[in-house]
Amino acid sequence: MAHLIYSMLHISYIMKLVQTAIADEEYQLLRRRASAEGKSMKEVAREALRAHLLPDRVDPEDPIFRAFPLIRQKGKTTWGSRDHDALLYGRPP
Repeated sequence: MAHLIYSMLHISYIMKLVQTAIADEEYQLLRRRASAEGKSMKEVAREALRAHLLPDRVDPEDPIFRAFPLIRQKGKTTWGSRDHDALLYGRPP
């Protein structure tokens, strides 16, 4: 079995069925949100779980907040967007 890492583009190969009872008001909220977004209730419920359990946090120590300008040369470059990880984190692209 492969280990999966969560990313905002979430693709899961193995799913588990979870059943629970919710109040009618919660059901109506879920139904309305799904309808408004053109999604299934399952999809909206999964998104809500991920948003609650895996909050999106910003690391204030991330080099991206201290590294500008990344490229000090003048004129147009063609490699800055391609090699940004190496420039910021010292990792190969």
